[in-house]
Amino acid sequence: MSGSEARRLALAAQGFCDKRTSSQVDRRHGRRVLDRVGVIQIDSVNVVCRSQELALLARLGSHPRDLVPRMTDSGDLFEYWAHEASHLRPSMHRLLRWRMDDARDGRGTWGRVAAIARERPDLVASMYRQVSERGPVTVSDLEGTGERTTGMWGWSPGKVALEYLFWSGQISARRGPNFERRYDLPERMLPAGVLDQPTPTRSEAMKELLAHAARAHGVGTARDLADYFRLPIREARPLLAELVEEGVVLPAVVENWREPAFRHAGAVLPREVSVRALLSPFDSLIWERSRVERIWGFRYRVEIYVPADRRVHGYYVLPFLLGDSLVARVDLKADRAARLLRVRAAHLEVDSRAVDVAVALAEELAGLASFLGLEGVVVEPAGDLAPELGRAVAGVVT
Repeated sequence: MSGSEARRLALAAQGFCDKRTSSQVDRRHGRRVLDRVGVIQIDSVNVVCRSQELALLARLGSHPRDLVPRMTDSGDLFEYWAHEASHLRPSMHRLLRWRMDDARDGRGTWGRVAAIARERPDLVASMYRQVSERGPVTVSDLEGTGERTTGMWGWSPGKVALEYLFWSGQISARRGPNFERRYDLPERMLPAGVLDQPTPTRSEAMKELLAHAARAHGVGTARDLADYFRLPIREARPLLAELVEEGVVLPAVVENWREPAFRHAGAVLPREVSVRALLSPFDSLIWERSRVERIWGFRYRVEIYVPADRRVHGYYVLPFLLGDSLVARVDLKADRAARLLRVRAAHLEVDSRAVDVAVALAEELAGLASFLGLEGVVVEPAGDLAPELGRAVAGVVT
């Protein structure tokens, strides 16, 4: 298939060709997105808004800001380590129990999370007992957690123990209003019957996850598909071969791709894609950076942890999707005190027409500002698209 066909397949598979509702967006529409993409990555950065909100905004348009909490409270989704920390449908729980078992055995987790069970079993037992007796609770609600160390990841020993219990599936968690995890027993957080679903074997679960990934990709390489749920590539390859034999995925050759590709048998190729969306850096469409470069020729790196004087495009940069192309990128900040959406920098991609991109982007920025409850958009003079975008914003945002 051509590169253009691969782009359209990828966008359709991720829900960008689905017709948006003309009525009020509600939990049904959120469930539809999750059923389509399989997993929505969670991230704590709130420079614009949480990443999970942006993923829904890109596919559904404006929606109630409390949609994710309402879906969580209603049992439409749960949180676990899928790609990274992620929202998933409860039906996916059974497919990730092998990862919970790995965590109990000290595998597949961060080093200090794995070590806490060996080095402080008494602390792990204490944290579990308190959650069982008092949940839902935050780490600050518990006794005997110990002192925090410095830095963003300066967790107390008790917090590390809680994360071990969460990773190993012994407790579950939901996010509070300040994004903190509130821990409780799985049977009190997951919908009835989820824990009673039969547990597949490790291979059966990974194979089903690969099929989910193939459907969410439309077309991808073996590494693309394995990365979606962070599956070990050595285990994924033979399972992918079985999916080919069963006709779930089909071998494919994509123009200018060096590695063999696989197309989901049910993937639908749209004739054209007419979409306009700002993408979170952690959107499942673009989180595999090598795939983004291969499909769109768009080299993208998150520069949050890069020193300011070494950043190329900015701190929190959102790619702009127009049609079937990534045509620009904007460094955004929600200035809540001034009630403004600030465009700190705007850069145009090669071969994109500045005037057309600027007008479409200005309209999308106005929609984002409205969604965030901000009163205007300000374009700062950084980046080659900034002058044209400033003029377009002046004509769109009043």
